[in-house]
Amino acid sequence: MFTDAAIDFRGLTKDYGAVRALDGVSLSVSKGEVFGYVGPNGAGKTTTIKILAGLARPTAGDAFICGRSILTEQLEVKARTGYIPESGALLEKLTPREFLTSIGRLYRLPDCDIDAQLARWLNYFGLRNRADQRIGLLSKGNKQKICWISSLLHDPEVFILDEPLNGLDAETISRVKELMSDLVLLGKTIFYSSHLIDIVEKVCTRIAVLDRGTLVGVGTVEQIREMFNTDSLEQALLRLWRRGEQEA
Repeated sequence: MFTDAAIDFRGLTKDYGAVRALDGVSLSVSKGEVFGYVGPNGAGKTTTIKILAGLARPTAGDAFICGRSILTEQLEVKARTGYIPESGALLEKLTPREFLTSIGRLYRLPDCDIDAQLARWLNYFGLRNRADQRIGLLSKGNKQKICWISSLLHDPEVFILDEPLNGLDAETISRVKELMSDLVLLGKTIFYSSHLIDIVEKVCTRIAVLDRGTLVGVGTVEQIREMFNTDSLEQALLRLWRRGEQEA
């Protein structure tokens, strides 16, 4: 099934026993968007990300990435997506070069392409001099850079980012923001979940607000502010958090 949307949720639902983490979320993300996905803790953001990344299966509903079902076309979905988890699962006994080469081979890239991509991205992220050190000896920020490179190697159409700036220094954050802009200019789509609301407001074309598994708003930053009658997206989320505390 093909659609014009880069990402398409259709009644996405996820239960963990008696707890409903996602409740029939339907949402469409256009190609070339930086789309923000925000909400208070426990809203269901990470559950959504895990479903998109193939790490969890929905209880009901489906999602499509570049027209491919996450339920029936998993390999096609993975070939089209780059995923950065909140905390990267890296093989810390390997070096960045060894780990990233293995990732490239999983995507069946020719070794010459892998070498070219490694040279490009290790240099971009300032890791060229650390390419042959064990990952376990690197800082949290450098490990996050490796996660970024692993998501970029196969030139995916859609990037799924869960707190992608974790551990990065200010200079690298600035470079990553520029990189996201460049990727969008190339027609890529970015699905961006983060607690750094000020950055979400600056880089995202549209935003979805999730609260206790339910979609409560979708629109531009200005539209979300108007919807919640607040001066900022952060105030809107704070209002949701306080409402949840009162109802708990």
